Amino acid sequence: MPGNATTTYRNVALLSVASVIAPLVTTSFEIERRLEPILRKLRLPTGLLERVAGVIERRNWSADLSLDDASLQAGNAALAEAGVKPGDIGLLINTSLTKRHIEPSVAVRLHHGLGLPSNAINFDISNACLGFVNGMNLAASLIESGQIDYAMIIDGEDVSDIQVNTIARLSKEGLKREEFMSEFASLTLGCGVAAAVLGRADRHPEGHRMIGGITRAATQFNDLCVGTMEGMVTNSKALLKRGMELVTAAWTEAKRDWNWSDMDTYIMHQVSDVHTAAFVKAAGLDKTRVPLTYPKYGNVGPASIPITLAQESGNLAKGDRVLLCGIGSGINTSMLELAW
Repeated sequence: MPGNATTTYRNVALLSVASVIAPLVTTSFEIERRLEPILRKLRLPTGLLERVAGVIERRNWSADLSLDDASLQAGNAALAEAGVKPGDIGLLINTSLTKRHIEPSVAVRLHHGLGLPSNAINFDISNACLGFVNGMNLAASLIESGQIDYAMIIDGEDVSDIQVNTIARLSKEGLKREEFMSEFASLTLGCGVAAAVLGRADRHPEGHRMIGGITRAATQFNDLCVGTMEGMVTNSKALLKRGMELVTAAWTEAKRDWNWSDMDTYIMHQVSDVHTAAFVKAAGLDKTRVPLTYPKYGNVGPASIPITLAQESGNLAKGDRVLLCGIGSGINTSMLELAW
């Protein structure tokens, strides 16, 4: 399928990616202990979060480190790693799902806190867990067109309220098994921040070239996972089925333009054991090339891919081929190749 969702970049590089992990550890054992009465009443076994999802723990922000502070830390770290001054940034995109209010944007606080110049475009974009990859693609297009020289993408998530609200809701009398399972995925979410800086490859030979990729949609399935800051309701079985159908179709279609069957590393959106195993099997991947962060950090939404890339960057060698594989409820998928 030709069109503007299949893209090749000629002169864009990822110059840096940095992450800040929330300091407080919340284990799956602790969450299930709070839910023990309802689990017993519904005759659900303990250990579901670890055994089914593979999530052992997730993180939360503390009184000493807030989401706002961590977002600025990640942004400054990404600037320092890239060797780029705040005054050189021409675009800031925030892709966070976490928002305190409808307006103004989260981006304006980050723009001000990072000391970015008045001529730096800044705004939020949101596309469920695919937002960060979408932000990279948009920024790359603006760099490629010559409109800007440098761009920053930031994503910061705080799911503490969702955790509290979901546990309280699942503990109510009269809850049915189906209702419990529809909110099970909310218990896998975690907090974290990631930031990246993009620039021109010809000015930064040390950077990691953005090669290109594809984006595809199956938006007829937009009601399979619906979330608010109060909680998230998911038809997990249908979402997995339809998501894998879209990812597999996109993967097959990409073979006409890309050879992704033997990448050095696959940085996937971090959801669970079930989702990861399904994609690895469908695409015929070597699972040893798929680093995992969800066992320790849970599903950190749009920050999952850049956090995993930042964590894995020390193991990557110059010239390694890296594929970012994102999927977001709605359903959308995007795959983006990097030459490390």
